[in-house]
Amino acid sequence: MEGKSGLISQILEKEFYMFQRVPTVSPTACQESEGGFRLVRGSAFETWSEATLESYHEDLLSAMRENRNLLTEKYARMDNLIPCLNSNPIIDDIVRIESEWQAEVRRKYPHILRGGELCQAGSFENYLHSELETYSDQTLELYFQDISQALKEGENLAQERYLKMAQKLGYSSLEEQDKESAEQMA
Repeated sequence: MEGKSGLISQILEKEFYMFQRVPTVSPTACQESEGGFRLVRGSAFETWSEATLESYHEDLLSAMRENRNLLTEKYARMDNLIPCLNSNPIIDDIVRIESEWQAEVRRKYPHILRGGELCQAGSFENYLHSELETYSDQTLELYFQDISQALKEGENLAQERYLKMAQKLGYSSLEEQDKESAEQMA
């Protein structure tokens, strides 16, 4: 593998393949926009350690061998169409930390995160919890180590993800993107 970026690329390839196959009445715009999908998901994965990425990549490979679609399972869990996939208590710890980070970003940059279901706390928590249920216990443990390390260092990984996205969109900072978003609203 070509290091972290190669690993992320392989993960995105498998995830987008699964994402396109999530059953819907009609395909959503994001299911047809690989660029947008890669921007959002790739920016998130850039904040993960290589060990966590390797473990999640193995989760995806394992699911494919078992003919499972982890993204279909995530969305089915979000709508409570299937029973809980993983009751590991670490999921609640991760959701709590990530929700606090998300709320902090929402307070600091209200125009970037305006609107959208995932900007509202309950929806974000449901989305994240449902996604985490599709991870193996090993991936959950490694991901928890990543966010625990970030907490210890005073970092906010949600803010880092949004900054990576902003930079890929041509902004120098989240402040710049938030200011431009506010101006567009006026």
